[in-house]
Amino acid sequence: MVNTLRMFENEIIIIGGGLSGLTAAYLLAKQGKSVLVIEKKAYPFHRVCGEYVSNEVRDFLIKEGLFPFEHYPASINHFRLSAVNGDVADFPLELGGFGISRFVLDHHFFQKCREVGVRFLQKTQATNVRFLPEKRHFLIETSDGSLLPASYVLAAYGKRSKIDKQLNRGFVRQKSPYIGVKYHIEIEGQNENMVALHNYNGGYLGINKVENGQFNLCYLGSRTQLRDSGSIGAMEEKHLYANPHIREIFEKAHFLWDRPEVINEISFATKKPVENNMLMLGDAAGMITPLCGNGMAIAIHTGKLAADAFLQHSRLEDLQRAYQETWKNFFYSRLRLGRNVQRLFGAPLVSSLAVNVLKKSSFLSRKIIRQTHGLPIQ
Repeated sequence: MVNTLRMFENEIIIIGGGLSGLTAAYLLAKQGKSVLVIEKKAYPFHRVCGEYVSNEVRDFLIKEGLFPFEHYPASINHFRLSAVNGDVADFPLELGGFGISRFVLDHHFFQKCREVGVRFLQKTQATNVRFLPEKRHFLIETSDGSLLPASYVLAAYGKRSKIDKQLNRGFVRQKSPYIGVKYHIEIEGQNENMVALHNYNGGYLGINKVENGQFNLCYLGSRTQLRDSGSIGAMEEKHLYANPHIREIFEKAHFLWDRPEVINEISFATKKPVENNMLMLGDAAGMITPLCGNGMAIAIHTGKLAADAFLQHSRLEDLQRAYQETWKNFFYSRLRLGRNVQRLFGAPLVSSLAVNVLKKSSFLSRKIIRQTHGLPIQ
């Protein structure tokens, strides 16, 4: 039951304080816009994520004063792919990237946003969004019973939200077979400049260095395998250990958390970049498959595109059209390619075939890597 009406109107409300929402908030506030971010958790906190950022956004982050130099992110310039049976293919990453945890990077962005005047409602969840066409503004209901008016709303709440159900978005009606599991570990002998992707029957696991000598270990798993195994540990031993590289990592690693971060219902289904007159940012607009490793860069880029649209257009219809067009130009083909490439992995026969084909064809491997990475943005 809504019991409070905040009588001031926010110019822009951003639902979700991940990388896309924080990027947009920072850029808009720097230009004098009134911005409120609603975040259901409190900074800093961990998110299930691969924690590799393509250098396509590096120059942009440096230019805007957002690059986390003081946290010494890991430099990554090499990619390793292994099949379920342990066959390996190694490739250079021409553009490269850097490794940094979401715990550190999101908090870094949050602090930068506070410096330019962005306001935050933390430990608060947006539960419903209504657009009132006759008044040309939005009303957002929150978990604390407030009703917040806004001229514009950006939806940057990640992979799945109560708002998706409220909007009756198509992917919500489809049960997803995927779960995501993440650990931070310390491990000796792991290449510090490499992001590795190891297949197992049912999914794949990624590992790369982040800050403070730690490594991020994150895998896309099967909800059915977890249910049948009875626990995450039992599922890992039964299914993931079939790949000798994964077994070696788990046996050598010192796990830094008592339990992993876990997320259910991961969907790679097609989504729309504009819904209910809101601009959808990051994973809310479409999630790239983890094997393509660029979700963080795409999130940052969508935040920039949304801010650009606001700064160039005042009419709601114009900024929606501009954002939708640029989003499709930059991301539609990349997300579709990611869904197609994913079909080649997560099973013994096809993963072995894919690894051997890519190992023998440097042209094909470079082409796929280039097409799943974007061009550098300014």
